Amino acid sequence: MNRPRFPPRDGVPASRLQLPPGPWTTVLDALIARFPQIDAATWRDRIARGRVLDANGDAVTPATPYRVGAEIGYYREVADEPVIDAAERILHVDDHLVVADKPHGLPVAPTGAFVTQTLLTRLVATLGNPDLVPLHRIDRGTAGLVLFSANPASRARYQALFRTSRIAKTYEALAPALPDLAFPLTRRSRIERGEPFFRMREVDGAPNSETAIDVLERGADLWRYALSPVSGRKHQLRVHMAALGAPILHDPWYPTLRSDAGTLAPLQLLARALAFDDPVDGRMRRFESALELRPLASAQWSGAALADR
Repeated sequence: MNRPRFPPRDGVPASRLQLPPGPWTTVLDALIARFPQIDAATWRDRIARGRVLDANGDAVTPATPYRVGAEIGYYREVADEPVIDAAERILHVDDHLVVADKPHGLPVAPTGAFVTQTLLTRLVATLGNPDLVPLHRIDRGTAGLVLFSANPASRARYQALFRTSRIAKTYEALAPALPDLAFPLTRRSRIERGEPFFRMREVDGAPNSETAIDVLERGADLWRYALSPVSGRKHQLRVHMAALGAPILHDPWYPTLRSDAGTLAPLQLLARALAFDDPVDGRMRRFESALELRPLASAQWSGAALADR
């Protein structure tokens, strides 16, 4: 296998950037302008430590000339990154595919305040495979199954499973009872970006999202639901359940932003199972999470949550 141009450092994959058009003389100038939240001294320090690479995998210097469209790799660093104690579980490894069980609270890939404390970074370090790429994402707050491509040669075939909806995804969620609705049911709606920028919302228009919903277990106030998304819109399951009047237990963003978000217990949403015909060898694959949501008897709404219903 060829050495990647931007190999992981301490298990952390490189971020990639194609330099945009601009008036800059050096790559350093372009980076300072492109990321105004990072001061010039920080970029100079990263360059001095060899943490910015050109398209050949060679270290950029302060004098490396800027060229529009050139690709660079750089290694993100976060001061005082929060430590996530919850551990992932690796369920499957072969030459093409890795399947992991992600705990609540662990991001899938580096983002925001998280670089080393992510599922991707941990798996690269554990398995020693810098070619790992997540084939899909689940929210940081959601637990359960995540599939990773382990081989660039077969990656497109696995990505096509998600793009063409040839993979069956089943989630479980704890949410308020909906005794007035007949199950199973299907929720179809148009989901677009909302406010603030990280939230989504349903709007009028042709549906671009679809979720099949059934009930697995009925409690007094809470039910355990099976959610099967046909499409893959951001926050789709959370938006659809909130729109039905049953926001997922401990959801800090839907149906409204909650002021006590930082004190909530984990979001009670689990990516339970994935099933598909393997595009490499044709065999039927099914993977199931070993994690469990809280039992209905112990899952309690806070007073604020009850007031929101």
